[in-house]
Amino acid sequence: MTTRRIAVVSAGLSNPSSTRMLADRLSAATLASLREQGIEAEVDTFELRDYAHDITNNLLTGFAPPALESMVDAVVSADAVIAVTPIFSTSYSGLFKSFIDVIDPDALTGKPVLIGANAGTPRHSLAIDYAIRPLFTYLHAEPVSTGVFAASADWGGSGDQVAPLGERISRGARELAEAIARREPAASVDPFDPSSYLGEGRSFGHLLGGLAGE
Repeated sequence: MTTRRIAVVSAGLSNPSSTRMLADRLSAATLASLREQGIEAEVDTFELRDYAHDITNNLLTGFAPPALESMVDAVVSADAVIAVTPIFSTSYSGLFKSFIDVIDPDALTGKPVLIGANAGTPRHSLAIDYAIRPLFTYLHAEPVSTGVFAASADWGGSGDQVAPLGERISRGARELAEAIARREPAASVDPFDPSSYLGEGRSFGHLLGGLAGE
């Protein structure tokens, strides 16, 4: 059985960060839900703050440094994505948006996404639906119905008692696991295979022939 891959993108700025804490809990719950369905999966977690300079350089030059290129390749080739951002000024962070801006607009088409966000106050909880979800919808990704928002009070046990954070995490993870199970495993792409960017069955000879007018 093919092992599925989940890419986790955390846009927290501090270390440690509640953004990373939420990302870890979402990924652990998703793995547990997949195991219940007999599906093995592995997780690659990326802290965007580790790539902040590379992301800026990519935006300025149009070229991704090797570390960023490798990370982006891992994200876009994964079976699913868990994306978690802190909320600043009622929306996703600038670092999170900058990362989205360096990805090819079609690279996440059809990919299941579990959205997570955190902020100091629950008043920002709607940012998932009015800011982050539309962003992934624009990219033609398929965010699951449940987005998981965590306010500072949720970590201390004094948050939402009607729908506690743990329940929301479990629901979102279960939806992502079900979305992964419905899809065929993502195909591995060899970045050194010309057909991956020239087209199936084509080679550099075809490209050179075309340039020569043949």
